[in-house]
Amino acid sequence: MNPLEGRRTALVLIDLMPRIVGLETAPLSGPDVLERSVALAAATREAGGLVVNVRVERPGVEVQPDGSGFAPGAEPRPGDLEIVKRTIGAFGRTALDAELQSRGIANVVLAGIATNFGVESTGRAASDLGYETVFLTDAMTGLDGDAHAFAVSYAFPRLGSTCTAAEYLEALGV
Repeated sequence: MNPLEGRRTALVLIDLMPRIVGLETAPLSGPDVLERSVALAAATREAGGLVVNVRVERPGVEVQPDGSGFAPGAEPRPGDLEIVKRTIGAFGRTALDAELQSRGIANVVLAGIATNFGVESTGRAASDLGYETVFLTDAMTGLDGDAHAFAVSYAFPRLGSTCTAAEYLEALGV
């Protein structure tokens, strides 16, 4: 993987919320993805990058289901960007693109749950918008192992690049 400039990189963490982290997932558990994502967020901040914390709210309901906030450890920190989405992907009907553009972000790095829903939808939009899109294959998981494997092996390489968390950290220089 080519080196990444911290100040031009955004780590986008998809749906790390108790009600989603607690779902049955494969190939990794939600808590494993959460733990790895929290560590990646700390390293991204250390390198001068932006952490984008994304959570979903169900449209058209007054009260969101229990567990709709951020999971412990995944709460936004000072300097992070919080995005509340009401669609599958984080770009649709949100200010995410405008916020990234205003910060000079060129690289969108994706992790979270679920691989073939929120992560893939956000990655497709990032690619369409011209961002260098990176999928952290060992910092995401799906609701189904086969769907996860298909997205990682077939869809993601056509939308951007794939790498492990360790390769990302090396490219970031931390």
